[in-house]
Amino acid sequence: MSTTVRTNETSGALRRLLKPAALVAALAIAASAGAAAVAHGAAQGGWHHGAAAMTAEDFPEHVDKFLQHAYIEIDATPAQRAQLDPIVKQALADLMPLHEQMHAFHARALAALTADTIDRAALESLRAEHVQAAEGASRRITQLIGDVADVLTPAQRKTLAARIAEHHRALQ
Repeated sequence: MSTTVRTNETSGALRRLLKPAALVAALAIAASAGAAAVAHGAAQGGWHHGAAAMTAEDFPEHVDKFLQHAYIEIDATPAQRAQLDPIVKQALADLMPLHEQMHAFHARALAALTADTIDRAALESLRAEHVQAAEGASRRITQLIGDVADVLTPAQRKTLAARIAEHHRALQ
């Protein structure tokens, strides 16, 4: 049972990493085009914003729309937007595959849970893969945050941080 609990905790940790990633990416896109971890609720069957599920293909458009508001709020210049666009688009491209990895992980975890006999070695291997994916997401999100911060002014970073905090509260 402790392995199952750790697997659930790891799954929640990755989802918590993806939420801010998607939001930061979305906000950065808005700041750059004038992008959420990605992406949150991957274990619930799709990208979610509130109660509306969307596909991975819908996510970039959703991010663009959401971030249009953030661009205005942080008063990003055209030059900043031009710098941020490739940064954020690459981060989104790098983080999007995590969505499918989460689905695969959950399918494998459920299969292990419903097996006639529990293979603890397989569970441990699954857990290790999950932690490795979370580490990779965390590293990429940290890089994104630093890259975006390098482009924005201190005042813009504070405004962006307030917007992220506001959005995060709305998602809880």
